[in-house]
Amino acid sequence: MTDARITETWLYDPVAQSVCAMLTSAGYQAHFVGGCVRNALIGAPVTDLDISTNAHPETVSKLARKAGFHAVPTGIDHGTVTVVADGHPFEVTTWRKDVETDGRRAVVAFADRLEDDARRRDFTMNALYAAPDGQIIDPLGGLQDLLARKVRFIDDAHDRIREDYLRILRFFRFYAWYGDADAGLDPDALTAISELSEGIDTLSRERVGSEVVKLLAAPDPAPSVAAMAASGVLARIMPDLNPKALPILVHFEQDRGVAPDAMRRLAVLGGCDHKDALRLSNLDARRLDTLLEHRGSTEKPAALGYRLGADVARDAVLVNAALMETPPPDDFIDACSAGSHAVLPVTANDLMPRFQGAELGARLKALETEWIDSGFKLTREQLLGLP
Repeated sequence: MTDARITETWLYDPVAQSVCAMLTSAGYQAHFVGGCVRNALIGAPVTDLDISTNAHPETVSKLARKAGFHAVPTGIDHGTVTVVADGHPFEVTTWRKDVETDGRRAVVAFADRLEDDARRRDFTMNALYAAPDGQIIDPLGGLQDLLARKVRFIDDAHDRIREDYLRILRFFRFYAWYGDADAGLDPDALTAISELSEGIDTLSRERVGSEVVKLLAAPDPAPSVAAMAASGVLARIMPDLNPKALPILVHFEQDRGVAPDAMRRLAVLGGCDHKDALRLSNLDARRLDTLLEHRGSTEKPAALGYRLGADVARDAVLVNAALMETPPPDDFIDACSAGSHAVLPVTANDLMPRFQGAELGARLKALETEWIDSGFKLTREQLLGLP
């Protein structure tokens, strides 16, 4: 127990409190845990509310039904029941301890002490609990690490990584989102990661891809990605990624007020076969492929906007500017938007019957190129040579 307390609005939400009361009124413990507590303490957004308890899953389900809530056994093998109250889901998980691990999944048993539940987590900043009244419980000294923005494995880093090799990628993701860039990355963690990086090869591509996308969406993932390259992790994910231009891209994004985007950052890292290596969604894979196809393009922003649409064109300009280490034009965002709204004033009907088939397509393409090169200024009459 510490003197720290959270007073966030969500803590006093009647629905959240009713789920906790469902457990405490029956003599069990209930604590908010993980991301909601961590983020509340540092002023970051809170999205999901997770609750830990010493009540076993079947008891949680029984109490939920008795309280008029809906109980869904979403992770019953690992002690998790999703309690849906007033349309809001709460993951309620029984205290656990690891019995056996193989680096990908763990065999767990229910624990009798909150401290045992804390020790099976990955980082000290994730082993913080809050009672329903907001009082912080810090069994492993995670609060001090959190306030110092220090991402540190619980106890021995080697042991935590061997329990689940995905924790290697989670370490870099958490540093990108929550770490102190001036203090640098925890040296004990980096040593363990370098020695155990081959464990990444045992992970599913879906898990790897999910972590990489989350990492690259951070405000500035460049220090993490550089450390991943130095420790051999980046090559394990994809051997042909190059982090050199990433910090330049991040600088340009921040300078122009462009929000972080994982696919834009992947495009500047380069590489190939991302969809297979990272199991990207079809939508992300298509956008990434387009950006990769236009790496090195010399087309002006407006022309890219016409061909790709405003947003993808903006990303393509930023990627190429970072690769060339040259700031993008001052008006590139407006130019991309203007190009996306441009409409070729000539149609195929204007060229018939003088041209047919392939010749028609070639002629229309040539006129389009001429029109784009003019900055979209040539009129229909000028393009067709009409008086």
